[in-house]
Amino acid sequence: MFTTMGKTSNRGRKKKEPFPAQNRSSVHYGQEQIIYQRFLAVFFLFALITLILVLRYAMLMLNGDNPEPLINAKPYTERGTIVDRNGRILAMQTKMANISVWRPEINDLETLSHALSPILNISSDEINRRITTASSDFVYVKKQVDQSTIQQIEAQRSLRGVNVEPIVGRIYPESNLASQIIGFVGDEGIGLEGIEYAFESELAPNEQRNGNQVILTIDANVQYILEKIAAQTLIENKAEAVMLMALDPRTGDILGSASVPGYNPNVLQDSNEISRMNRPAIWAYEPGSVFKVFSLAALMDSGAITENSFFTCNGRYERVTNLGERIVINCLGAHGRVSAREIIRFSCNAGAAYAADRLGVDAFYEEIQKFGFGSRVGAGSPGETTGVFRAGNRWSDRSKATIAMGQEISVSALQMLQAASAIANDGILVPPRIVSRIRSSDGKIEQPFNPGTIRRILKPETARIMRSYMIDVTSSTGTGRRANVEDLSLAVKTGTAQFVDPATGTYSSSDFIASCMALLPSEAPSLVLYIVIVKPQGESYLGGRIAAPPIRQAAEALVDYLGIPRGRNPQVNHSGSITLPNEQIPVLGGKVPNFIGYSKRQLLPFLLQDDLHLEMRGDGWVKRQTPAPGTTLNADTTVVLELE
Repeated sequence: MFTTMGKTSNRGRKKKEPFPAQNRSSVHYGQEQIIYQRFLAVFFLFALITLILVLRYAMLMLNGDNPEPLINAKPYTERGTIVDRNGRILAMQTKMANISVWRPEINDLETLSHALSPILNISSDEINRRITTASSDFVYVKKQVDQSTIQQIEAQRSLRGVNVEPIVGRIYPESNLASQIIGFVGDEGIGLEGIEYAFESELAPNEQRNGNQVILTIDANVQYILEKIAAQTLIENKAEAVMLMALDPRTGDILGSASVPGYNPNVLQDSNEISRMNRPAIWAYEPGSVFKVFSLAALMDSGAITENSFFTCNGRYERVTNLGERIVINCLGAHGRVSAREIIRFSCNAGAAYAADRLGVDAFYEEIQKFGFGSRVGAGSPGETTGVFRAGNRWSDRSKATIAMGQEISVSALQMLQAASAIANDGILVPPRIVSRIRSSDGKIEQPFNPGTIRRILKPETARIMRSYMIDVTSSTGTGRRANVEDLSLAVKTGTAQFVDPATGTYSSSDFIASCMALLPSEAPSLVLYIVIVKPQGESYLGGRIAAPPIRQAAEALVDYLGIPRGRNPQVNHSGSITLPNEQIPVLGGKVPNFIGYSKRQLLPFLLQDDLHLEMRGDGWVKRQTPAPGTTLNADTTVVLELE
């Protein structure tokens, strides 16, 4: 008898089936039910789609040429434009494109690079490098190209792998003109510098409306003239940078603000941080002797000195402090016995320092602070510097003397223009502004931009006396004689300042700032010009020698363009004191005065009065007024003056 171990014989047994015979019919029925349910679902889905299409077709037939879209498309809105005071467009939105390549589709990279090079203004080697070194097959070759470039690329039908991606971009029609002021936007269309950044919320569109328009005080023609002169000055003096500005002191409007070197925001990749710097607003520097106009005005207005105060200059200022420290400040020459007039005419350092000794530290600090030094102007440019003007309790024994001559204080060019407005406006300071107003996208609403408070900081006679001193600077013995313009009276002050050597902490013997300021016409200034030459490397670095000539050149060009009269402004040159007659202005009483014929500058004092609500529209002289002269003047009366 044999037995097979580990196996079980199936011989004689029936094979086991997966389902018992009696369950086969029920399983088959269940599968048919599932198939049937799926069929019904597909059928009803198809029927629903068909019904929607039929209904949609019926709606289209009923609505005719004005069908309602299935999806509400996002409305197209534009970023607001930036324009000059005359409406000339300086920044606008336009249709542009990004140019990219898809590497797998490129047949011949060398041929493609040579074909794109002249169109994109990029070397073929650079195009090759960008494509071959990219981390992915999709490569941007150049972004934000204009319509002309797009058309040239689309004409090259044989360029396989090149793609044109339409975008909405920003274009600057005047290229370099006022570029540091205007700024630029990034790839996402958001402002990154300049007005584009500072007024992002006003310029940016939303889903319902276009962005607002920003209207600058800049005159594009004035800006062009200043930039041309500044660029020429930069080259002639081998300087690091040049700033040249023009201000209407009556309104605070900056008519032009040149800063070179500059850049073209349309080709941002060719610029650097230095070329994009809006120096007049954000760069702080020691102003040098131009500052003497403001320090002496402060001393005279406080009563510390008068026109008949005299000081002795033997070539330097010397003083021994209570602690025995000997302070010495050198002067450019031994000017002898000098008054405030000679201090300005000869730019006498010793005289300015001795004059400052007549006023205490705290009082001198407060008087200088009135001009706005140590505070932002708020003209509309982002990143404005406050400068460096330390509180009096942080001054050394020599600080007051050196500040009086324009050292130990750092300022911006905007602050210098602001201070000059008080000298030009008979003591009334008008804060400068680079933005005039904001206009809504539909043109119905205009909001003026007012940077600060118009305020009196000097007595009228103090400002007039300082202008008479500045006239002397253009005389044959003055430091600003090279700024003199034939048949036009200018009030001028020149300056030369030294840079601090960062290695030694002392003043450099090779790096200087040359500057010059002019108010014209001197009798009733309607224009302030100010130039700053940074680190000139030519034959001379003195402000009177290299900064005065471009001021004369700018004055010659702008006087005629702005309609400033020649030959009607008397020039006063003598060593004695003068008294200028007070201008007659309307007198307030119970009736509305007659303002017809008065200039905006003459009416500035009325803006400071609490008992009169005055609204001035336009520039120039009053041509119309409401209500009429003689109308009873109530507490709630607003007098509207229209100037032309």
